[in-house]
Amino acid sequence: MKLGLENKVVLITGGSKGIGLACAQAFAGEGARVAIASRSHENLDRARQTLTRDKFEVLALRGDMSRLEDAQAVAATTEKMLGPIDVLVNSAGAAKRFQIDAYDAEAWHQGMDAKFFPCVLAMDAVRPGMIERRQGSVINIIGMGGKAAQQIFLSGGAANAALMLVTVGWASALGHYGIRVNGINPGSTLTDRVQAGIRAEAQAQGITEAEALERSQSKIPLGRFGKPEEVAAVTLFLASDQASYVTGVVIPMDGGQASVI
Repeated sequence: MKLGLENKVVLITGGSKGIGLACAQAFAGEGARVAIASRSHENLDRARQTLTRDKFEVLALRGDMSRLEDAQAVAATTEKMLGPIDVLVNSAGAAKRFQIDAYDAEAWHQGMDAKFFPCVLAMDAVRPGMIERRQGSVINIIGMGGKAAQQIFLSGGAANAALMLVTVGWASALGHYGIRVNGINPGSTLTDRVQAGIRAEAQAQGITEAEALERSQSKIPLGRFGKPEEVAAVTLFLASDQASYVTGVVIPMDGGQASVI
């Protein structure tokens, strides 16, 4: 299957690690012109080294996407250096987890600032140009926490649920401009963040990391966690012309763990 992503300009927020970095590698491998954005200079440097080792050249931009001025600056610099943005992949943001007695105003704001606002402000930054060109594709990497409530992830889950609504809402509003907006809900995916959680769980239970991983994976019908590159593969498809009639969908990628529709 030819995806037709050669020379497409792709901006990936949160592109310095995890699923975002896997997306950067995948798009660059298809011949796209890729920009990645992150709040962390250190993470951007590491990502650039990884991508250079793979013989990929990307534009690395520092920006806090929860700030409108940063989101606009990242989009403007991408278009100045690479050309009009064809594809926006939102992978920025990781909301914290809180014990039930720790939910206060700060916790609720953290959930929205970490996940919701970076995605919607990035969409705000690229939307005028996509409307003017009457084409574009947006893929929001969201998360199953917005579908299934967890006591320790209520603020982050609420941000995810809100982002799902915005995703399908913008798909409806922007379809007649030729702009497609879709989402992906990864479940547990073997990123550094999840692996750190496995280590913490192993220490708390007095078991090995391998045992903690096995216990977690045993709850998943497919029997394992997902891989960042698997999420990246679905992202590529949604961004491509092969998905030209797909918009307003949010695809679960949790190995069948959550029995929801």
